Amino acid sequence: MASFMDKTVIVTGAASGFGKATARAFADAGARVVVADIDADGAARVAKEFEQGIAVRTDVSDSDSVRTMVDSAVGEFGGIDVLVNNAGMPHRSMPMLDLPVEDADRMWAINVRSVFLCCKYAVPVMRQRTGTSVVNVASIGALRPRPGMTVYNASKGAVLTLTRGLASELAPDVRVNAVNPVVAETGFVKGAQGVDRIPDDVRAAMVAGIPMGRTADTQDVADSILFLASPEAGFLTGVCLDVDGGRSIQ
Repeated sequence: MASFMDKTVIVTGAASGFGKATARAFADAGARVVVADIDADGAARVAKEFEQGIAVRTDVSDSDSVRTMVDSAVGEFGGIDVLVNNAGMPHRSMPMLDLPVEDADRMWAINVRSVFLCCKYAVPVMRQRTGTSVVNVASIGALRPRPGMTVYNASKGAVLTLTRGLASELAPDVRVNAVNPVVAETGFVKGAQGVDRIPDDVRAAMVAGIPMGRTADTQDVADSILFLASPEAGFLTGVCLDVDGGRSIQ
């Protein structure tokens, strides 16, 4: 595991799922972690687990809230070394023509506007240090969309374009990469399915197209994010890493 000792990391959407696992992985690697989430209580519970962690209630779609998140990181820890744009939300699985406009707008704000805002306000701070990086959480659905999640998949396609464009704009000062996870059995996916527990037949359908024979684990994604943020990936920028058990090659 790479060391992030004396590094400050912001993870958005860090109260649960991929974000929680990622925040914990950075903390285990020695980082000071800003646990940012709109769920203030959940963020506080996660941050309490870390020796050097703070929770900041953050609505990543709101510019003032994002500025407060950045100011909190700087005020508490003196700067920012890594920004993980993980916060996101699905819409219920349905044909695009049936999706309510307000659901699409809210999802777009959380999934895409958030990356713009977090980078806009964090990157000027990150440029004051060397070896800094941004890692965005997209989705393998951006490359291999499935029916029923068209607008969600399009939002993650926008995240990939933001990743590549920013990588070009910010090099060599700040590296920008992304991960493309396959489906995982998190609250995020349960929200898309509209159930508390994924039925066996739905799980089997999810796994059928994944050569590795299982869904993603949150730690799979966290480990990939840590690698892309680490010095070992120091020559990688604009990379959109498929963490998908081989789904993209099917």
